[in-house]
Amino acid sequence: LTLPQFVQLMDNFVGEDISLPTVKRLTAFIKGEYKLTEEEKMEQLEKVNHMSHLAQRKQLFEALFEKWDSSACGSLELEEVVAVLSTFEGGMGKEALMKAKEQLCSRYPQLCRVGKLSSKAFQTFLELIASKFTGNENETIDNLVRFLTTSVEQSHTESLQSSARRKWLQDIQQAAETSGTSMEPVYKAVIRALSQDMEAHGDNKRTSAYIALLEENQLSPEQGQVCLRYMACTADNAPHILNQVLHRDMKGVSFAAIDQGKPIYVPKVQLHGNIHFWNSDHPEEEREGSLLVLPLYDAHWRVFGILGLDTLWDQCQESIFLTHEITFYEGVCHAFSKAYHQICMRENILQVAVTALDWLYPRAPSIHSVTTYLVAPGKDKNYALYKVITTDNTGQKEIHSSPVVLLREENLLRDYLFKCKDSSEVTLISVYGEHHIAVPLHDLSRQTLGIFDISIGQHKKLPPQQQKDLQKMLKMAQAACLEILQRSLEETQPTQVLEAERVANMRHAGILFHRFMLQELRRCV
Repeated sequence: LTLPQFVQLMDNFVGEDISLPTVKRLTAFIKGEYKLTEEEKMEQLEKVNHMSHLAQRKQLFEALFEKWDSSACGSLELEEVVAVLSTFEGGMGKEALMKAKEQLCSRYPQLCRVGKLSSKAFQTFLELIASKFTGNENETIDNLVRFLTTSVEQSHTESLQSSARRKWLQDIQQAAETSGTSMEPVYKAVIRALSQDMEAHGDNKRTSAYIALLEENQLSPEQGQVCLRYMACTADNAPHILNQVLHRDMKGVSFAAIDQGKPIYVPKVQLHGNIHFWNSDHPEEEREGSLLVLPLYDAHWRVFGILGLDTLWDQCQESIFLTHEITFYEGVCHAFSKAYHQICMRENILQVAVTALDWLYPRAPSIHSVTTYLVAPGKDKNYALYKVITTDNTGQKEIHSSPVVLLREENLLRDYLFKCKDSSEVTLISVYGEHHIAVPLHDLSRQTLGIFDISIGQHKKLPPQQQKDLQKMLKMAQAACLEILQRSLEETQPTQVLEAERVANMRHAGILFHRFMLQELRRCV
């Protein structure tokens, strides 16, 4: 137990009406009865040291990955890393390298298919290599890290450029963390990052940018099963591009970039012959410049859209994209993908919550209200809670498209919600005579990602059957959330049980709640 968890456990155990002398007697009892043997003390100490060692190693690998990924594109070329590692210890470890690569490709088949290494896969790869050597594994890892650190060099100018670009990419992630379920702040952060980089490192080129996402083509399937809808763009293109739809049978190279899974660069659009120009007012003889289309990948390296950039508005005829710019745009794609899927995941969790509450309310009429919160990340205890769903005693729900933000210092009467988040444990409290049960929703590492604040009015507890149904709902909602989070991992292949899941393809994440409820029923039968 952590300190917040222990305090919360004791708080729940003693309740609200206990006297101070009783608390003192309980404290003295625990102090007297709680004892650790020497073996248990050593075991705990070893566990703490091991966890500390793993955290330090993770930081070491992340710093090394960042040093290699100087252009901040979010991935490394697998073969480039292999080529450098093949000279480790004078090439003595080539056999270990090949065995580790084989295991890596077995664990991350999508990454190896595209020849990329994410930060997590990079760490796994080095750990696999170290495990193939005889001798102390930690020493081998230290030697590998030292070797790879000295194998890459960066000038002062490159370092400053990389630092600025990382800051802009972090702004995209920050926008995702504070925008609830709205994509608008993320789109704005992406366009701003591209504009800032073009201004600082783009040699004064005038560049237009746009994001288009794949969607099912329901209106005209004869033009292809999927189409590209333009969701965001720079201001100069908005009247011509925003919300437009590109079909497979139209001119353009975007679908080629999607099918090939690689960026397509057209240095001179006027000579290409297969470019779709959205601005019909632009005279044909002035349609000159470069075009770059980059595919957007999800965690499983499946393409879900494109990022496009062009210099059609630039007056210079030799306006081209340089290699360092293209690799940065790949970094923007990676940052946008993370942000986009974080918001999609949040929407799916809200869908689970809505479905769970719909199931609960007819079965638990003694519940007065349920307020659902999501946690916005922050350093230490400087996080916020976002109120996203309010449900009254009739089951009527209000879903807040613009979440109401709760800060700890401004909400002393709701401090129990923050205690619930800190301890990741159920919190029981009475506020002005109204009894609340705050229940955390956990992520994969058992940190709190959301909270159900359940008010049962003046009742101290629910009737037995209603309490049982509440516990069942919370169990199934938690299982569905963990499944959603598990699916977002790059090494996980989605599992589907119900036919409805295949049809919905996670657009209706609430189906997961009913799937787990059905599986629970089967186990009971």
